[in-house]
Amino acid sequence: MKIKIFSLLFVITSSIAFSQVKITGVVKDSIGTPLELANVVAINQATKALDSYGITNETGRYSLTLKKNTSYKLQVSYIGMKMNETFIETKEVDIAKDITLQSDNALDEVELVYEMPVTIKGDTIVYNADSFNTGTERKLGDVLKNLPGVEVNDDGQIEVEGKVVSKVMVDGKDFFDGDSKLATQNIPSNAVDKVQVLKNYANVGQLSGVTNNQDNIAINIKLKEGKKNFWFGNVTAGGGSSNNNGLYLFQPKLFYYSPNYSINTITDINNLGEVAFSRRDYFNFTGGFRNPSQKSGTNIDLGSNNLGFLTAQNNRAKDIKTKFGAANFSWSPNKALDLSGFGIFSNSRTQLQENRDVVYTDPALGIPDERTESYTYQKSDLGMLKLSAKYKPNASNQLDYDILGRLSKESQDQNFFSTVNGNILELESSSPYSINQNLNYYYTLNETNIFALEIQHLLQDEDPFYNAVLDDKANYEGTANNLGLEGAQINYNLAQEKRVKSNQMDAKLDYWNILNNKSDINFTIGTILSTQKFDSDIFQFLDDNSVFNPTPTINNGLDSNEIKYNFSDVYLAAHYRLKSGIFTFTPGFSAHAYSAKNTQFNTQTTDNFFRLLPDLNVLMQLKKSESLTFNYSMQTQFTDVSKFARGLVLNSYSSLFSGNPDLANALSHNVNVSYFSFNMFNYTNVFASLNYNKSIDNIRNTSIFEPGSVVRVSTPFNSGFADESASANARFQRSFGKLRTSINTNLNYSKFNQFIQNVQSVSESFSQTYRTELRTNFKTAPNVEIAYRYTIQDNNQGNNNTKFYTKSPSIEFDALIFKTLTFKTDYSYNNFSNEEKTLNSFEFLNASLAYRKDKDAKFEYEIKATNLFNTKSQSTSNTGAVSVSATEYFIQPLFVSFRLRYEL
Repeated sequence: MKIKIFSLLFVITSSIAFSQVKITGVVKDSIGTPLELANVVAINQATKALDSYGITNETGRYSLTLKKNTSYKLQVSYIGMKMNETFIETKEVDIAKDITLQSDNALDEVELVYEMPVTIKGDTIVYNADSFNTGTERKLGDVLKNLPGVEVNDDGQIEVEGKVVSKVMVDGKDFFDGDSKLATQNIPSNAVDKVQVLKNYANVGQLSGVTNNQDNIAINIKLKEGKKNFWFGNVTAGGGSSNNNGLYLFQPKLFYYSPNYSINTITDINNLGEVAFSRRDYFNFTGGFRNPSQKSGTNIDLGSNNLGFLTAQNNRAKDIKTKFGAANFSWSPNKALDLSGFGIFSNSRTQLQENRDVVYTDPALGIPDERTESYTYQKSDLGMLKLSAKYKPNASNQLDYDILGRLSKESQDQNFFSTVNGNILELESSSPYSINQNLNYYYTLNETNIFALEIQHLLQDEDPFYNAVLDDKANYEGTANNLGLEGAQINYNLAQEKRVKSNQMDAKLDYWNILNNKSDINFTIGTILSTQKFDSDIFQFLDDNSVFNPTPTINNGLDSNEIKYNFSDVYLAAHYRLKSGIFTFTPGFSAHAYSAKNTQFNTQTTDNFFRLLPDLNVLMQLKKSESLTFNYSMQTQFTDVSKFARGLVLNSYSSLFSGNPDLANALSHNVNVSYFSFNMFNYTNVFASLNYNKSIDNIRNTSIFEPGSVVRVSTPFNSGFADESASANARFQRSFGKLRTSINTNLNYSKFNQFIQNVQSVSESFSQTYRTELRTNFKTAPNVEIAYRYTIQDNNQGNNNTKFYTKSPSIEFDALIFKTLTFKTDYSYNNFSNEEKTLNSFEFLNASLAYRKDKDAKFEYEIKATNLFNTKSQSTSNTGAVSVSATEYFIQPLFVSFRLRYEL
């Protein structure tokens, strides 16, 4: 039945698409020279609507798709030329029509009745939003999905030419420091006039000519005139019921923009599972901070001491309650000074239930496979505050300062059952904070000499606490003896406190000398200074609530840590850039003097050495919107303080860890080749990327499992074997009239070495994801998007091979009915299997129906249903260092809610 539905929809959309004719030709000037980027529009004489548009390619060729048996007026325009108007009548066959434009000596501005949907000005592509909107859009993300060459990925981030957009602005002002997810989900669609895609974007104008900005893409949202100097936005409130539980939703989103200041406020309170800002978003939110040493060749890891939180799959869990509030401002008191900042607070209460089957690497090693069941309750309060200032008194000087503070309080209570270790209660909590400061100064001495000073400081304090209560003492006896626990107790109640303090400064001074219009040279002197302090202590709660400090029988009796780790890098780098024809070569190197030392138990271990790291960037600019890029870099990788700590660390009840003070650095080779092409003539968007990484002396773990148990003790070491990873990504997108089709491929391969039970184990993982999509873009007819995703996860760990398959067809449908009703629905089917059988299949159906009197109405009434099939769970697979797992996640049931939206 599902196949018949997809086939029928494909036939319907295809029949609509092919009931059209094409008009093609060449636009040239009076002496016969083809005109690239000339604008061509076709206006339906009966409806007076713009039915089609096009932009000429490098040979002046254009192509439009029009309705059969219809009268049109062609308008052709080009800067400096008189606009040409031609009337045509389409029949049943395609039409060839060349057009010649005459010079306009007066150079008067041409006034067009209809705006071009797309215009190109250098590295800027400008989309007119109303030319693509169908009337069912409600937020910026809906608008962007309609634009050729622009994508919104599953994480809510904006992608252009296969690259994630690094900055989002509204009328030239940063929107929450450019976070694209907050923009796509909250900016109302009816406020958007133009979408400007800014390629090769430079955060600092003074450096635009000397820095490599080819991967930097920004988007600027131009507001409609009626939205400026006035408050705009919307307020949504709603409620409903499910399983006798009350549902609620309250979402005010208010915005104000004027030439001198702006204010954005976003609030979202609901228990419908609509997560406005997840933990993943919080920890990935950089606040616009850049790492000055990122391109120096040094990669130092400060580690992550976040809680081992279970994560909701696609923001789905058994129960989710969220409260989110955010405010963003910008103010320009004068032309030289810009002030801005934001505050974000997120509160969530989440319940998760999951079943997991774990298969370990090699059955011959005696590690039993395990099935676990867990019921988890999470509390998370996250906050961040940032203030920024930019002072630019003239074109030669710019001073920037930012300060970002983070504070959080989180806890996770987990009732856990293991077929190996029985019932376990795990409690985790943490209240970390961090302060990040950034100071940058840019000075242009003259046309050939530019200086830049960048300093960043990070202060971070983390205090994770872990507690596990094990009822099945018999199956934990070996670990209890190793830890030295007191055995004459009802259960084993063990805990660990950790404290990690990090203090790091990155600073560098750059100097550019522009030799001529084809070449320049860049010298950099910089340093990284880092200090980390690590304390940990394992203890046991006894039956009388007293605390017992055990002495381990392993690891030389060391169960606590008090270690200080100092790291320094002083480096000098040089890069030369040369433009020759379509090529731009940028070879360079960095010379580093490294010093790393850790001090613990009155013993200091020091590692001082010098290293030269080369890098190379080659850009082949084939056309204005077509390029091939090659990147090579060598990096030195350093680990964090926890890997050096000799005392035992309790990562979990089943995972003990002991560091190695003699760890050395790792060396990696990184290669990337990427290609992109965006053809505005036929709206073909092609992106491909190949990546390869080879890491030498990488830090890996050797793990010793207790006999017949899943409990292990791990110790890091520098692997003498090379670890490798490779990936290939490609996307092809093409528009055929009102149809847009795309094909995506992602391939990832990794191989790494480790030791389990003192036996070397080589783990290989190869994942393949293929996605094809067909969608329509009709202005008045209903629109449909049909997609199919196929994933293969192939794992080879020692003598154990596993392979999982996921097949996921999906369909989305939206329609504007009688110009008052907006109907949207989406359906997805998932089949999760191994080589022998289907492990789980599940499907989701969501639908909504909204009524609005007209497009300018203040009120909109909506009924929305999620999970209409009342699906109970979904499944996924995961590859770990020593195991492969398949997990079933339980999710929220069918929800039906009624909502009222008010537009300001």
